[in-house]
Amino acid sequence: GKGYPKGLTREQMSVPARVMGIADIFEALTSKDRPYKKAKTLSESLHILGKMKVDNHIDPDLFDIFVREKIYLKYAEMFLEPEQIDEVDETKIPGYQP
Repeated sequence: GKGYPKGLTREQMSVPARVMGIADIFEALTSKDRPYKKAKTLSESLHILGKMKVDNHIDPDLFDIFVREKIYLKYAEMFLEPEQIDEVDETKIPGYQP
């Protein structure tokens, strides 16, 4: 993608930095404390992240691990409101490769 935050390519970014990019976007999408937007559900957030993967804005391999290992669900169980934790059909996530 654009190499958030400094215009770096995937190869120029460390794995932890690429992981943090996915985590930061996921947290922003699901956060309920942002006055300018409503918090998204798990399925909405993963759909958006999947489109970002397809558009090369996030690390594709790390995103697949994020979904396959259900890291999104572990986070949700700890930090999201119950109404945000909806059923996720992983086969409908754009670009997801199990």
